Amino acid sequence: MTTFAIGGAIWLILTQWISAGLGGYIAGRLRTRWVGTHTHEVFFRDTAHGFITWAVATVLLAAVLSGSLMSGAGTAGRAVADVAAAGAQGTMQSAYGVDKLFRTTGSGGGTASTDPRRETEHIVANALVDGDIPDADRAYLVDQVAARTGISKADAQTRVDGFIATVMQAQAKLKADADAARKAAARTSIFLALSMLVGAFIASVAAALGGRLRDEHI
Repeated sequence: MTTFAIGGAIWLILTQWISAGLGGYIAGRLRTRWVGTHTHEVFFRDTAHGFITWAVATVLLAAVLSGSLMSGAGTAGRAVADVAAAGAQGTMQSAYGVDKLFRTTGSGGGTASTDPRRETEHIVANALVDGDIPDADRAYLVDQVAARTGISKADAQTRVDGFIATVMQAQAKLKADADAARKAAARTSIFLALSMLVGAFIASVAAALGGRLRDEHI
């Protein structure tokens, strides 16, 4: 995402500068000569023409990139994703609560008619929501692993701790990647805004230059 942000920023700046400069210059060169008009007024009109050229191009580009169809599809997609994520999260938390409600006190009993792997998934899902696994769940997993694998509780404790550490590291990496993506998007937006402002300035100056060259030749 960082590489994309840098490359995207360079691309945005270059395309804005080149297109705005070219558009403003053409707008200035193609105008008719204003006879008897003060030079300050000529300069103002030329820069205004360049700015309008940049503004119209920007509006057209925005209309192409963010049409009503694409906007509606994106909004609908985000809404569906949010509902699905909320529903999945609520389902996993509910399943975790049911497992805990019917959890037995025996070391090997587990939850009645519940696959220990599925129950472990529910515990992990709840931990991803809360940010940690309660000590009671840790002890329960140690008992289940020791009873179902035949290893000692010390080895089961080591195995469970390693598994939990791996899960939490994966969650931390996902959060870090998401934060990096948001920061890259924010930087790209800033670069876009700056490139557009610079493009407006260049279009105005290029139009004034084009108009001046036309007046010198005609």
